Amino acid sequence: MEKRRVVVTGLGAVTPIGIGVDAFWKACREGACGIGPITQFDTTDYKVKIAAEVKDFNPKDFMDPKSARRLARFSQFAVAASREAMEDSGLDMTEENPYRVGCAVGSGIGSLQIFTDGLRRLDTKGPNMVPPLFIPMMISNMAAGSIAITFGMKGKNINIVTACATGTHNIGEAFRSIQYGEADVMLAGGTEACIAEIGVAGFTQLTALNTSNDPARASIPFDRDRSGFVIGEGAGILVLEELSHALKRNAKIYAEMSGYGATSDAYHITAPSPDGSGDAEAMRFAIQDAGLEPEDIDYINAHGTSTKLNDSSETKAVKLALGEEAAHRVRISSTKSMIGHLLGAAGGVEGVVLAKTVADGYMHQTVGLVNDDPECDLNYLKGHGEEGVVRAALSNSLAFGGHNAAILMTRYEN
Repeated sequence: MEKRRVVVTGLGAVTPIGIGVDAFWKACREGACGIGPITQFDTTDYKVKIAAEVKDFNPKDFMDPKSARRLARFSQFAVAASREAMEDSGLDMTEENPYRVGCAVGSGIGSLQIFTDGLRRLDTKGPNMVPPLFIPMMISNMAAGSIAITFGMKGKNINIVTACATGTHNIGEAFRSIQYGEADVMLAGGTEACIAEIGVAGFTQLTALNTSNDPARASIPFDRDRSGFVIGEGAGILVLEELSHALKRNAKIYAEMSGYGATSDAYHITAPSPDGSGDAEAMRFAIQDAGLEPEDIDYINAHGTSTKLNDSSETKAVKLALGEEAAHRVRISSTKSMIGHLLGAAGGVEGVVLAKTVADGYMHQTVGLVNDDPECDLNYLKGHGEEGVVRAALSNSLAFGGHNAAILMTRYEN
C-alpha cells in the first residue's frame, strides 16, 4: 500500500531546563545548563554528586491528587508532557474514533525509586509489607498505559524499550503505525526518572558517568576533555498525525515526519561500534525512507553523550552516512550539553527539539564545548546557535546493546 504522510501537530516537554515546551525552547536558545547538585538522595558516599534534575515539578498541576499518588515519577512526567502535547495539538478526543488514536511512549528503566523502596520494605518488614501497587508503579509500560487511560485512547498502545534509543524508536514506530494505516494519531516519545541511589551507583560503577562537580564542565559533548555523561530526567512527547486528518481539522503543523531508520551494531553490550557503521546505516535508512539525498540534510541533533567512545564513533558515523563534504557542511549539536542524558526520554525530548528546529529555523549550540578534539572535527555549533532555514533534519540515538535509531523531519509543504 502507499505510505501515508505524517505530520507533527503537538509537542510537550518536561525537562531540567524548563517544564513546558515554551520554557524549554527558550532555555535551549539561551544555552542554559540544567545540571546541578543531586537533591533526591544523600550523595555523601557517592563519587557522582551532580545530575540534571527536573525542578519545581508538581504532578498535581497536571493530574488529580489520586492519580498522582498512584503513578511513579516517570509516569507523572509522561502524563504531564502528554497533556501539554494534546492541548497544543487541539485534538478533541470526543470527536475522534478512540480506536484510531494510539500511544507509543517508552521508558528505558521504569521506576528505580519504587523498585528500591519495595526491596527495602521486603528486607526490613517482610513480604506482606510490599506496597500493593509496587508492580504497576514500577513497570516501564505504565507511562503509555496511563496516557491512554488519561485521554481515552483505545488504539495501538506500545512501550518499546531500547535503553537510550527508547524515545526515538517509539517515535519511529508510531510514525510507521500511521504510515501504514494502523492509526490516524499517535502520541509518541519517551520518559525517564531514574536519578536514584541504585541508578547513579550502577552507572558510576560502569564508569559511564562524569565525576566532575562542575556543572559547566560535566556534560561537554565532542570536547576533548569529556569523560562521561550526566544522568538526567524528564519527558518529551509528540503528537504525530496523518496529514489529511490534520488538515481536516486545520491543525497547526510543526514539521513533517519523513523518515525513520533502525539498526543494530551487533558488537558490544555497552560500547558503540568504533567505526560508526551501525549508526551510519540507521541514518542512511532514514534519509532513503524520506526520499532524500545525504546533501539535503541541514541539521543533525546528535546523540552526543559526552563519552569518549560515543562522540568519536558518532562523528565517524555522520561522515559515513553523509559523505565527507556534506558531513563537514551540516550543522550538528547535542541537547544533552544542556539537559544531560535522559536515557529513555532522551530521544523524546530531542524529537521535540527537532520539530522546533525545523519550525523555527534555529539550531541551538552545543553548550560547554570549549576544547576541540581532533577526532571530533565537524561543525558542532560551538559557542553559538545559528538561524537559518532547516529543510531537513535528523535526530540520532544510540543505546547499550547496540541499538541505533534515527528519525528525519522536513519542512511541511503542501
